[in-house]
Amino acid sequence: KLCGYLNKLGIKGPIKTWKSRWFFYDENKCHLLYYRTAQDINPLGSIDIASASFDCKVENGEGVFEIRTPSRVFTLKAISKQAMMYWLQQLQMRRWEFCNAQSRFPVGSSQLVNEPLAGRTGSCFCVLVCFYIDVIDNEDFLPPVKTPTEVVGLKAASLPAPQTCTALQNISLKHPWTEIQNTVYNICGSKQLWGNNGNIFSFSEFQEHPENPDEEQEAKEGILEDGRMEPRLNWVRKARWMNSGFPGLPEELPKERNPMDKVSVLQQQILTLTEEVKSQKELVKLLHKALEAAQQEKRVSSMYLAAAEDKDRLELVRHKVRQIADLTSRLEALEQEKKELEQMLTLRDSHIQELKEHVQLLMEKNHAKQEVIMALTEQMARELSDPLQEANTITAETLYKQQEEIEHLKDDIDAYKTQNQFLNSEIHQVTRLWTSVAENEKALLMKCACLQARNCQMESKYLMVLRKLQEAMPGFPSSHAELVRNLIQEALQWDVKEGAEEALSFELTSALCPSSEYDEYGFMTVPDYEVEDWKLLAKIQALEIKSNNLRSQEVVEKPLRDRWNSVGELSPSAELKSLIRSGIPVEHRQRVWRWIVSRHCSHLPDHYQQLLRQSKSTEHPACRQIELDLPRTLTNNKHFSSPTSQLIPKLRRVLLAFSWHNPAIGYCQGLNRLAAVALLVLEDEESAFWCLVHIVENLMPPDYYSDTLITSQVDQRVFKDFLSEKLPRLMAHFEQYRIDVSLITFNWFLVVFVDSLVSDILLRVWDAFLYEGTKVIFRYALAIFKYNEEEILRIHDSVEIYQYLRFFTRMIMDGRKLMNIAFNDLNPFPMKLLRNRRSMHREELEAELCELEQIKAAYVKERAEQGP
Repeated sequence: KLCGYLNKLGIKGPIKTWKSRWFFYDENKCHLLYYRTAQDINPLGSIDIASASFDCKVENGEGVFEIRTPSRVFTLKAISKQAMMYWLQQLQMRRWEFCNAQSRFPVGSSQLVNEPLAGRTGSCFCVLVCFYIDVIDNEDFLPPVKTPTEVVGLKAASLPAPQTCTALQNISLKHPWTEIQNTVYNICGSKQLWGNNGNIFSFSEFQEHPENPDEEQEAKEGILEDGRMEPRLNWVRKARWMNSGFPGLPEELPKERNPMDKVSVLQQQILTLTEEVKSQKELVKLLHKALEAAQQEKRVSSMYLAAAEDKDRLELVRHKVRQIADLTSRLEALEQEKKELEQMLTLRDSHIQELKEHVQLLMEKNHAKQEVIMALTEQMARELSDPLQEANTITAETLYKQQEEIEHLKDDIDAYKTQNQFLNSEIHQVTRLWTSVAENEKALLMKCACLQARNCQMESKYLMVLRKLQEAMPGFPSSHAELVRNLIQEALQWDVKEGAEEALSFELTSALCPSSEYDEYGFMTVPDYEVEDWKLLAKIQALEIKSNNLRSQEVVEKPLRDRWNSVGELSPSAELKSLIRSGIPVEHRQRVWRWIVSRHCSHLPDHYQQLLRQSKSTEHPACRQIELDLPRTLTNNKHFSSPTSQLIPKLRRVLLAFSWHNPAIGYCQGLNRLAAVALLVLEDEESAFWCLVHIVENLMPPDYYSDTLITSQVDQRVFKDFLSEKLPRLMAHFEQYRIDVSLITFNWFLVVFVDSLVSDILLRVWDAFLYEGTKVIFRYALAIFKYNEEEILRIHDSVEIYQYLRFFTRMIMDGRKLMNIAFNDLNPFPMKLLRNRRSMHREELEAELCELEQIKAAYVKERAEQGP
């Protein structure tokens, strides 16, 4: 048993006192209980060791250590340094045993997480204790301290409690009722107390004693069904054994002690009992006063009940009222007297303070005079004594002082070494406990994420069924149609964030699946479709995206983020290309984009500021068109949705600066979306300007944003060729129903899928596009059609096909699947082939345009010859 006497620092306002307490460790709850004496049955308080940390500081004094809990710091003092280290080591070991005996969740195995842990706890308990001791030995932090049997353990209970200055100093004023219970039990003895039926005290705690010899025999053997009451019964039995709570009788002294030791022990016990009797007398006086007041109240109540007539009762009531008035007046007089005494006390305190200051001043003067006298005396001694003898005396005194200082420093070094060893062991154990808790928390978080992803999938499937029913509603009876409409309305009112907030804590929500109305760049996570029939589709889309994010977070996203964290200085390589294709994490995207743009664009100093000054002094012809396009830019992003948004003025300045930077293009519809995305990621408007320059002048072919958009038209013909080669069945389907895909894909190429793909997939496309160029646009455009190929082939109406192609890109939720199609399934995709196809179709398109110009000129000439 871990038990013994320790001094506990009690703080009452500015007063700090050490109080002797008997400490006992409860293994079931991992609590350290403390009593006033070893014979008490009710604890004064407890310390939660499971959540506590330990510390010992040399400057606090020998034997002083601290137990820090989340709510309080307990300062304790052992009788010696050895006892202190023993307590600290034992508490560390008991904390480790208790924490590791709790439920443990294996990391990376959801199957083991669901298994009951009760069967494993008992089998691994002993192993954990041995493992802890082995670890401490191997780490060589602090060697095991020998048990000080004279101050720790059950034998220490037979020794008298440490002495205090006064009898009442050791009594706990915070727990008066517990003190009364323990005192009455110690005075009366357990058997005598329960045999007295007329006693006014009735403590329910004392009913835990066994009532028959069999139970008493089991209690003596230490076999209890309720482990919680075991410590208390131990000390009750100890009190009985020690003659009704008074320890230290001569027959109980160890036989091996000599007579002098026995006499000293008995003298100490006599002093202890004398002080105890004094304190008990004061307590009995208080109880007598309370008893007299209660008996007086009882007599008055009896007279009131025994009164035969109402007049007598009324007279008793009046008498009571007069007593109350008398007591009230006495209370007021006492209050007045109290105020007067307080005023007198204040005056006396001020007078005492003045006297103290005067005394302090006199002491300082006296000290100064003594210093002057000492200095003059030393000076006279030096002048009168022999210089050589003076030097020898000074040398001897200095040597003696240095030796004393060396001894003190050696003691300090030993103390600091011990402190350092203990703190190392404490840090080591707390770190291991924290690691274990972190692993358990991680396993639980992953399990919650998997369950939530499964829940999102089930909700998505349910909404898909509702959507199918919605499409078939015209053929339903009116009652069935009304039921379907009600179910759809109820589903649309679900809050997508509700499941995450109820199932996960804030840490999981922020770490695994950020659930918000907007993402990191301000894009809406749930599209706000104007058409009523598409609102259910938006709900399905949000759930699918959320489910994919949850399922891929730990398997894909975390390893990818770890790889990016290990990337130091950026340099072109195949590994970097693969990383960029997989997607750049949010925390690294801005840095990588800036690096890509700086590789291809030489930032001219003050060039951007000069363009802004020029745009302010001279109005550009494209200024009106820019103003018209600003409110229509990224309407699904909170940073551009309002005319008063902060990024609208930045976007205006970037577009005006580019119109002056490249007069050949000036401004083209679509550049506003490119510049807006650059602003969202790069944040700085000058960096966004150079990113726009890089896209238009380096990545895109010439004349892509010219007035004729000739290169954009060329890319549409090249894309149709690739579509016929890579997806022949789909192209044949389009030709069968006369579908012109360029009506859908032209805007994809012009603005690099802005407003077409969801934000997460869009930014991954832009990552690869900025690094590799326009070939990425072809890859992803083909991948989008392949992703939805089977759905399109099932539609056999040209109008329905066009309607589906209007929003089918928004139905792509799995960005990883789309990336694998774009960069793996569509290989090979040589850049040389793309350049050749562009050259061929450009020649054909220029020839067609030339022919059209000739036809137009001929027509104009013919109309001119015919006259008006």
